[in-house]
Amino acid sequence: MNYRHSYHAGNFADVHKHIALLALLAALSRKDKGFLFLDTHAGCGLYDLHGEQARKGGETAAGIERLDTSANAVSPEIQHYFDSLTKLREITGAHSYPGSPLLAATALRRHDRGLCVEFVAQEARLLQRNLDSIAAFSPCVVRAETGDGYQRLTALLPPIERRALVLIDPPYEAADEYARILTALPEALRRLDSAVIAVWFPVKRQRDVDLWLAKVARVITQPTLVAQLWLHPRDIAAGLNGSGLLIVNPPWQIDTRLAVWQEELRQRLGGDGNSGSDVRWIIHE
Repeated sequence: MNYRHSYHAGNFADVHKHIALLALLAALSRKDKGFLFLDTHAGCGLYDLHGEQARKGGETAAGIERLDTSANAVSPEIQHYFDSLTKLREITGAHSYPGSPLLAATALRRHDRGLCVEFVAQEARLLQRNLDSIAAFSPCVVRAETGDGYQRLTALLPPIERRALVLIDPPYEAADEYARILTALPEALRRLDSAVIAVWFPVKRQRDVDLWLAKVARVITQPTLVAQLWLHPRDIAAGLNGSGLLIVNPPWQIDTRLAVWQEELRQRLGGDGNSGSDVRWIIHE
């Protein structure tokens, strides 16, 4: 997978991940107390779907381009995503696709805090400019910084708010990426055991995914669920067959709602006989 997210922006995994992110932000916002949103691998935050890199990747055709965002969704989570996308495109352009930082910026409240970490300095600077461009439409100041997301994760927890939503969405280019997540999760939870942590992971070969999830279940004890959406057979490692989300300390009823909107999303994406979705606990409440 190419590190620059512009090759993959707006694909079906992005849509899946971003609906879930907005749902998690909404769930944490049900309590009045503020929280820290931390994005450990933020990218530049805004992508041109008509740009050279997006066209070369060609992945939007099976993602956001396949969805009719003007048609009302049955699930409020999908409709919230549609509404957020429409609102941001009124600012950034009809052919843009906002990443997690910009979507979060529109969902956070004035007394929340957002911090987005990006390893590539040029991408981090561009991210700050993109965040600044929508600042008038965001009640919360969201800041970008250059750094190693895993290191910043342990340095920033526990936050002064004592509440946090962490998104870990690495490029999975490095051979030790899964191992770094296995190290980061227990350390982050040691610092704030109630932190809600969402880890996106690619689904290529399901057997490999299950082996990694079994390792996760051995290093943490907090309630953890896994949601997967796949459009292609899950036994071929050559491409991206599905999108997975590992959610530690999921808010109340997130599992029930995930099962509903994830299935609607699968149907809207036009999955064939090889497609599917599931939500399951790997560490029970």
